[in-house]
Amino acid sequence: MSKKDVKKVKNKNEEIKEEQEEKQEEIKNSEIELLGNRIKELEEKLVRNQAELINYKRRKDDEVSRMLKYSQEDIILEILPIIDNFERAIKLDDNNLEDELSKFLNGFKMIYTNLIEVLNKYEVKEIEALGKEFDPTYHQAVLTDKDESKASGTILEVLQKGYMYKDKVIRVSMVKVNE
Repeated sequence: MSKKDVKKVKNKNEEIKEEQEEKQEEIKNSEIELLGNRIKELEEKLVRNQAELINYKRRKDDEVSRMLKYSQEDIILEILPIIDNFERAIKLDDNNLEDELSKFLNGFKMIYTNLIEVLNKYEVKEIEALGKEFDPTYHQAVLTDKDESKASGTILEVLQKGYMYKDKVIRVSMVKVNE
C-alpha cells in the first residue's frame, strides 16, 4: 500500500468516524428531545393530579362542613310532629284555669315553650306564612279559597307550620291560598 492509499484509508476512516459521530449526535439529540417531551408530559400530568387532589380536598371539606352544619336535622325532623301535637293540645285551652284540662294544658305550654327554646338554640325557625305571598320554596298549597278582600296568591290559613334549619328549608308550610 502506498502512502496515497494509506491517506485515502485514513481519510475514509475519518469520514466514517465523523459520520458515526454525527449519527451518534443525532441520536443523542433525538433522545434528549424525547426525554424533554416525556418530562413535559409528566410535569403536565403532575400539575393535573395536583389540581385534582386540591379539588378533591375542597369537595371533601365542603361535604364534611355541610354534614356538620346540618348534623342535627334528623332529630329536629322527629321533634317537629311533637311540636305540632303540643300546639293542637294548647289550642283546646279555654282559659278557664279552674278545670283539670286547663291544668294539664298549662303544663303542656311549659313543655312546648321549652321545646321551642331548644329549637331556637339550634337555629330552627318557623317559616312565616299567614298573610304572606305564596312561595313554593317555603309553602305547599293544599287548599285554595276565594277571598275578595285579599290579593290572589295570598296565604289565608296555615294548616301545618313550616320550618327552616339554619338556611335550609326542612319542612314546607302547608297552606290555604287565595285564588
